[in-house]
Amino acid sequence: MKIGKRTEYGLRALINLGIAEELEQRLVTASELAACDNLPLKFVEQIMGDLRAAGYVETKRGRFGGYFMAKPASSVTIGELVRLLDGPLAPIACASQSAYQKCSCPDETHCGLRMIMIDVRNAISNILDRYTLADVVEVTLRKIRRDGADHYFLTKTSTDGKEPRKGTPPDASDGFLAGLAETMTEN
Repeated sequence: MKIGKRTEYGLRALINLGIAEELEQRLVTASELAACDNLPLKFVEQIMGDLRAAGYVETKRGRFGGYFMAKPASSVTIGELVRLLDGPLAPIACASQSAYQKCSCPDETHCGLRMIMIDVRNAISNILDRYTLADVVEVTLRKIRRDGADHYFLTKTSTDGKEPRKGTPPDASDGFLAGLAETMTEN
């Protein structure tokens, strides 16, 4: 399975929106979402419009406006977002649950290709439907903090222009030495 740019950019934008929300920046502009990952602004605006129409994000207009999550990130699976932005997960239409189309095979029930593609669809679905947007945001932030990496919303100036936003410093318990110390005390 290969997701399209629309889905890739949409997922990146939503993950960054989730990161911003976790860092207590509730409103994020489309230009900020585009700047996070060097995405084309017009494309991000189109995708965010579609996500708004589908009820995943809302907007606030005005000088200090922007996008914000309309649903809790913990209630949104990656699978549902991929299906919304890219369509069915099945590699071929006769293996799809949501967009089934009969193929040219004379005996679908015994078709080896269809059987393996159903397994592919199930494997992809099991992974994408298991994880929520909140899970991805949490793991992403944990890794950024653990590695001391830069991220747009950890260092940017707040939208009210008052002071640079600083994320929560890395927790010592996320570090390698803390994990090593725990292992040594268990032995």
